[in-house]
Amino acid sequence: MNKKLVSGIIVASMLAGVMSVGASADEAKSVEGMTVAFIPKVTGNAFFESANNGAQKYAEKWGITVDYVGNATAGAAEQTEVINQAVNSGVDAICISTVDAAGVSDALKAAADAGVTVCTWDSDALPADRSLMVSQGTPDVLGKMLVDMGADALTRRGKDPAKDSIKYCWHYSQATVTDQNSWNVAGEAYIKENYPNWENVAPDNYYSNQDAEQAVNVGAAVLADHPDVDLIICNDSTALPGQLQAAQNAGLGKDDISITGFASPNSIKDFCNNDVLYEWGLWDCGLQGAMGCYCAAYIAAGNEVKVGDTINIPEIGEVEVNANDCIAEGAETADTNNGVVLLPERVVFTVDNMNDYDF
Repeated sequence: MNKKLVSGIIVASMLAGVMSVGASADEAKSVEGMTVAFIPKVTGNAFFESANNGAQKYAEKWGITVDYVGNATAGAAEQTEVINQAVNSGVDAICISTVDAAGVSDALKAAADAGVTVCTWDSDALPADRSLMVSQGTPDVLGKMLVDMGADALTRRGKDPAKDSIKYCWHYSQATVTDQNSWNVAGEAYIKENYPNWENVAPDNYYSNQDAEQAVNVGAAVLADHPDVDLIICNDSTALPGQLQAAQNAGLGKDDISITGFASPNSIKDFCNNDVLYEWGLWDCGLQGAMGCYCAAYIAAGNEVKVGDTINIPEIGEVEVNANDCIAEGAETADTNNGVVLLPERVVFTVDNMNDYDF
């Protein structure tokens, strides 16, 4: 498989080692029979549907049940309703990508009080409201990746990112989404250090609230507000296709404007074939969804972990539990059953390798 791996820190331990809390595989409590409610930000989005496909594939091998439950509208109220329904249905665990960490905090606390294990994936809850978070990477790694893809796209169309005056902006879901905001903050710091000649023409950012139609409309507004913008960074899987559709509607291609960001390959391939962008990136969201569900089932089964321990995920490998501050500066980590598991790699997609992936 022709993967272009992004350079950076190795963010998950896939090495052979000891089992969680020094226990052997035989001593770990089995996850078989556990039921996990797998909750996306929004249903109908290619990223989340692909994550569910991955979770279901592995769940069958592990002997757990994954109930994919969500709402077609992305909001804290809608997610709170889904969380409450999952708890009332008697699930053992919840694995959620939050729309608004603070907005679902009370519901997640109530779930934990009811004996339901809470884990997160993709977009975190407040660390005190969950056990383990399966994250796609640290803000520094992902913020840098977004900017590097943008700089590469600029170079491909004849710009010199290191010398030219570049006008850019960010378009993503909403200010309450912790992961996307952390990448924005890290990306801005990286730009300030490495590209002081770049100008953010919309420091307050553009938001389209994980809504596909709104993403196209907001994308059109970006182009109307800033007809001379050079680069648009879309660190959201709904904003990126929306922004690309707006550019295509305006008759703009990859040699007129640089657009990049995060989204599943299948949702962007047509735009790439139509020469609307050079490259974009993501990670294996199917693997992430599966890992999140396994970690939730693992803790729900009565296993205990602390920072530095490893969890052996069958069919995937061993992953290390990291402190919460690896993805959220200053975040505290409880002594047990609290921390972050990081994915091992991310991928940059281009016309040359995008068809190697089907998610």
